[in-house]
Amino acid sequence: MTIDAARAQDPPERLSTHDARQRLEHERNSRLSQLNALAASEHHAADDLLSVQLDAIQRVLKEIDLAFERLDAGTYGTCQGCSTAIPVERLEILPYARCCVGCQRRTA
Repeated sequence: MTIDAARAQDPPERLSTHDARQRLEHERNSRLSQLNALAASEHHAADDLLSVQLDAIQRVLKEIDLAFERLDAGTYGTCQGCSTAIPVERLEILPYARCCVGCQRRTA
């Protein structure tokens, strides 16, 4: 059996609940820091840009909250599109991802 064949038979790697929770907490804290910095900013000349930034951060915070719910429900790391495991590499970069890359592309 070749190494590639053995790898194909291995179950997909998953983030532990502890690691996932830590990554999500880090993301939440980062976004809250960004939100606080924008709120404290005195640069209101570009209110439209500020509004867009605030909306984007709020959307990500909602996605993070939904990821915590999936973690508690035991469905974290499972693609909501095709029900396969979301690759660990994707979750390391985007811990609140709901879909694998393929399903994300199809919905975009």
